[in-house]
Amino acid sequence: MLKAQSYMVKSTLNYTCTNCHTTHKKWAGKCESCGEWNSIKEEAPLASGPKGKTLGANKGRKIILGDLTTVDAPLKRSTLGINEFDRVLGGGLVPASAILVSGDPGIGKSTLLLQAAADFARTGKKVIYISGEEASSQIRMRAQRLNLTDASVNLATETNLRDILTTLEEEKPDLAIIDSIQTMWADHVDSSPGSVSQVRATAHELTNFAKRKGVAIMLVGHVTKEGQIAGPRVVEHMVDTVLHFEGERGHQFRILRAVKNRFGPSDEIGVFEMTGRGLEQVSNPSELFLSERDARTTGSVVFAGIEGTRPLLVEIQALVAPSPLATPRRTVVGWDSSRLSMVLAVLEARCGISFAGKDVYLNIAGGLRISEPAADLAVAAALISARQDIPIASDTVIFGEISLSGALRPISQAENRMKEAKKLGFLAAFAPSRMKLSSESRMNVVKYDTIDVFVEDHFGSIDEE
Repeated sequence: MLKAQSYMVKSTLNYTCTNCHTTHKKWAGKCESCGEWNSIKEEAPLASGPKGKTLGANKGRKIILGDLTTVDAPLKRSTLGINEFDRVLGGGLVPASAILVSGDPGIGKSTLLLQAAADFARTGKKVIYISGEEASSQIRMRAQRLNLTDASVNLATETNLRDILTTLEEEKPDLAIIDSIQTMWADHVDSSPGSVSQVRATAHELTNFAKRKGVAIMLVGHVTKEGQIAGPRVVEHMVDTVLHFEGERGHQFRILRAVKNRFGPSDEIGVFEMTGRGLEQVSNPSELFLSERDARTTGSVVFAGIEGTRPLLVEIQALVAPSPLATPRRTVVGWDSSRLSMVLAVLEARCGISFAGKDVYLNIAGGLRISEPAADLAVAAALISARQDIPIASDTVIFGEISLSGALRPISQAENRMKEAKKLGFLAAFAPSRMKLSSESRMNVVKYDTIDVFVEDHFGSIDEE
């Protein structure tokens, strides 16, 4: 007689790397995918339903369907009181939105959000600030230093997600700030705070609460040493807006950049200056970035860039020096290093200018980071100016993309770039040909088809040393 065998469903655990988010079957000290040490964390599996039952057995409610002709009500925005912050959000704070604010430790995230909470509370809105990292007394000390004690901001120190959601539901605030998502703990998830499972679960619950109750929620998120938001990547997909607060510790400037925004442009920036009174917004960042520029220095070029909808003038600095090393240094701050390698290769192949045996240093002044290809021509001009010890005219701005063939490609929003340059006193611009420009800019625009013509016109024939 056969014995009846009983099978017990075994709950299996997954292990996920917090750096590259690769799933592993067992724990290991080193992730085989990205090579990071001590980054694999335990992740509880999703709960499964009863055996033999399908989703069709218990029917849910029918979803209300619409069409593309349905006219939705316009978004109702509330200004925070900080113009630079409102600019990055797309014009103000949208109710029932979930916002993730990330940045390096000590960059000023808590300071910025406390100032935003105080200014928002001064408009008559109800604000709750919940910290899982600092005591309420520490936050009050910061508020006293920033002269924010007159704002009616409700403070609390708590990490239990269930208690936080209960409090928010009873208080019904207009804005809730959670600092930070990595310290929150959901008691229905069997893992420690900061793990992949906890971060995913707490972000999901807080985002759902924002949608159901119409409360705008700002979540503070830590970043890894590579600059990525710590925790599962899915958190960025859950929220409506992802803002990154960046800047160099040695500089007083801070940039609030919109990485994702469902209610506005996703590439907008806000500029702040760190002072003893906290973060002060900068209404004209171009003038501030160029305030300490020495016009007589070789290797210094002014680039007219675009960040979101804002034209921005920044100084690009280059230094070229003989290298004692077999492999010369290529050091870049604020720009893409692979883009620098491409510009150096084009200068050698198309213009006959070699940087072999020379160290090359490139820096974007002010701690700003530039990503648009329109800076290619300005970078090339700075490099040749530093190599030949020939300065570029101080009243000139430069912009244009360099192709691998050496041709200069047109870029977008050239009119806005030159209007900003004209406002700051610049008289001339070097730009690619095939760009349609009106006469309203009233600037002397010199156009070039290829990079070799530009080099010949401004630096003459360059002899190899």
